Amino acid sequence: MSEKNNKKKKKNSQMIIRINDEERAQFIALCEELDTSAAREVRRFIREYIAKHGDQ
Repeated sequence: MSEKNNKKKKKNSQMIIRINDEERAQFIALCEELDTSAAREVRRFIREYIAKHGDQ
């Protein structure tokens, strides 16, 4: 594999979502308990969703 292919894809876009304050706080707290970040988990969800539904 080339060095370019080994590098992670550059994160250069943002998505703004609106979420209930309480749900956000619970999500952030749970992510911290699980030693991960909210952004990482949202990105993981998006990748899994695309993998599951992308060919439809």
